[in-house]
Amino acid sequence: MKIQAYLAFNGNCQEALNFYANLFNAEIKNRQTYEDMKIDVPSSFRQKLQHAELKGKGVHFMAYDAAPDTPLNNGNQINMSVDLNDLDEGKQLFKELSSGGQVHHEFREREWGHFGRCTDRFGIGWMINVDK
Repeated sequence: MKIQAYLAFNGNCQEALNFYANLFNAEIKNRQTYEDMKIDVPSSFRQKLQHAELKGKGVHFMAYDAAPDTPLNNGNQINMSVDLNDLDEGKQLFKELSSGGQVHHEFREREWGHFGRCTDRFGIGWMINVDK
């Protein structure tokens, strides 16, 4: 299991990652736009980042531009992301984290594997991901 931060931006993720890459001497990796994915977003949003990672010595986090139907405010711009290899473990973890909280995206199969997003009963956002 691996747990790391996942930052959400309001359309300026690429600009922020460029800033952080320069600041921390890191590289932007695994860059994917909404154009690359089969996700329904307005055409003006297709070039925004659906996923990217910043990697360097001592730094590794993920980031994306939240879709227009996901309003951001102070407090929900960071999620904890959990990557697992075991589907049953992912299902159970999502069930327990979302219990008493709020489910934003049901844990289900996606193009890349299984994914779900929830806010736990303490107000912490979680993204559970099991690759294929």
